[in-house]
Amino acid sequence: MISGIVLAAGASTRMGEPKALLDWGGMPLICYQVRQLREAGTDEVIVVLGHRSDEINRRMRRENCRVMNNPRYHAGRAGSLRIGAKAVNRDTDAIVIVNVDQPRPAEFLRALIAAHDPKHAATRPTFEGHTGHPIVVSGWLRPELLEAKDENDGLRGILHAHVSELGEFVAGELAVLDVNTPEEYRAALARWAPVASA
Repeated sequence: MISGIVLAAGASTRMGEPKALLDWGGMPLICYQVRQLREAGTDEVIVVLGHRSDEINRRMRRENCRVMNNPRYHAGRAGSLRIGAKAVNRDTDAIVIVNVDQPRPAEFLRALIAAHDPKHAATRPTFEGHTGHPIVVSGWLRPELLEAKDENDGLRGILHAHVSELGEFVAGELAVLDVNTPEEYRAALARWAPVASA
């Protein structure tokens, strides 16, 4: 069983508007993320919302996912990770953890999932020596995700504790795409976004 967690609770301060609602190929970015994870073969997708959660939730009511709310989203990302990890099926074999500002098409996600060895704690995509996203975490690491704390560096801290058990998936430039500012969004939209269907 493969689970997906989309972390979308942040305030999008640098963007100036909710990143989850940015247009990406004719649909809100959050909807694109859910659909691509589903197309990639995940059995469940958990979306963790926080800032302007009601507004975002209304826009994704038809999506095949489960929405969780993090009322303390301002306290840090680890809280959203804990909420997402708690919501996934406890028997899951692997968890794809993606931030809402890291759009990835299904073929990228499918290849990353296929590259993951369950003996590894996690598998990270890389591009020219740089570590990218999203990350596939083995299901057996779920108890540690449930204990993630920002003061211990959240997911990064958990991965650091298992540094000798990490796998890598050599990918293209898309592995390091982040959309944090209006300038980055416009550049990413022009280069990477799918063409909206009529």
